[in-house]
Amino acid sequence: MVLAAAMLAVTVSAAPAERATTHAPASRPLYTTQAPIAMLKDMDSGAILFERGTDKRFAPASMAKVMTAYVVLDLIDSGKLSRDAVFTVDRDTWKKWNGSNGGSTMFLRPGEKVSVDALLKGLITVSGNDAAAVLAVGIDGSEAAFVKRMNAVAVQIGMTSSRFGTPNGWPDGGVTKVSAADLILLADRLIRDHPGGYARYFSLAKLQHGTAPDGKPIVQPNRDPILGRVEGVDGLKTGHTNEAGYCYLGSAKRGGRRLILVIAGLPSEKARRDEAERLMRWGFEAWEGREIVPSGTKVGRLDVGQGDASVVAAEAARPVRMTVPKGFQGGFRATMRARAPLAAPVARGARIAELVVTPDGLPPQVTPLLAAQDVAKGGWLDRARTGFYRLTGW
Repeated sequence: MVLAAAMLAVTVSAAPAERATTHAPASRPLYTTQAPIAMLKDMDSGAILFERGTDKRFAPASMAKVMTAYVVLDLIDSGKLSRDAVFTVDRDTWKKWNGSNGGSTMFLRPGEKVSVDALLKGLITVSGNDAAAVLAVGIDGSEAAFVKRMNAVAVQIGMTSSRFGTPNGWPDGGVTKVSAADLILLADRLIRDHPGGYARYFSLAKLQHGTAPDGKPIVQPNRDPILGRVEGVDGLKTGHTNEAGYCYLGSAKRGGRRLILVIAGLPSEKARRDEAERLMRWGFEAWEGREIVPSGTKVGRLDVGQGDASVVAAEAARPVRMTVPKGFQGGFRATMRARAPLAAPVARGARIAELVVTPDGLPPQVTPLLAAQDVAKGGWLDRARTGFYRLTGW
């Protein structure tokens, strides 16, 4: 395997390649925060717009429920679980997680039969600890068994700095720890892998479930502090414990750009809301995204070893954008980076390379490139043909 890199002849119209180096380095927009942990990332370009304390592992509190939601949505979308499946609230689970313990609840009752669909709404909209536990027990028989599943999935999707000890983020003696980068990765994967579930569960204005002692329906508002306050916000999850402080994992989309932020360790609900609103607005107002490669563009070709084809095209499955300060006048360099030759088989849609875009004076921004077609394992004739191609280029 060798690292292959191909320079692409692409430039912004305002700054031709031959003049790109004459521009002064870009001045990054200034942002300051009192949050000990904060990160803001533009998911369409991979650009990290702001980060502070992102090397720290910390308790996520109820933001851990996003991992629970990802696992459940994975099971639903793979056909292993129906959103219409009904679980019964056993008394032990109810006793452990009903509202008298001081945690968030969707007010489930012992013996109540409730659908997976309703539990997911309670899990996200009102951060129900009881909803998380009933999902865990209903799927795997116990919270402990479900947590093992959570950790296996976390490893599978690349959350290298995170470990879960509960399905709801309740304090567990320091077992549950995450990083800001891992939470943003999780949010991005949930939104991309399960767009229908994300749209269905993460931006509900309120939840109506249960009945109050006076017989009236219990209606609780969504706890997302900037949903409806900042244009484009459509999720994800708050968190709060004495250990974690006030935290928030949030996402918004405007004009084709999706930003995801994490803030943690703030002293109050108001501080969390104000900081989340200010950081998200800054991300959209101080920065802009510029499309440089349209969706579906074949960016380059990579050699394939022992396949029924000798090469496979790497394409941009979504528009490639670079994120730059508002009014940026510089140029950029774009390089396709991959390890080649690839080993057959190669599945269409598999990530096989990345496009590294480096705007003048800014850090590189990375967008994945996917295989444009399947390449199956080849027979001896295919291998002979590939060998001839390698020697002659024909």
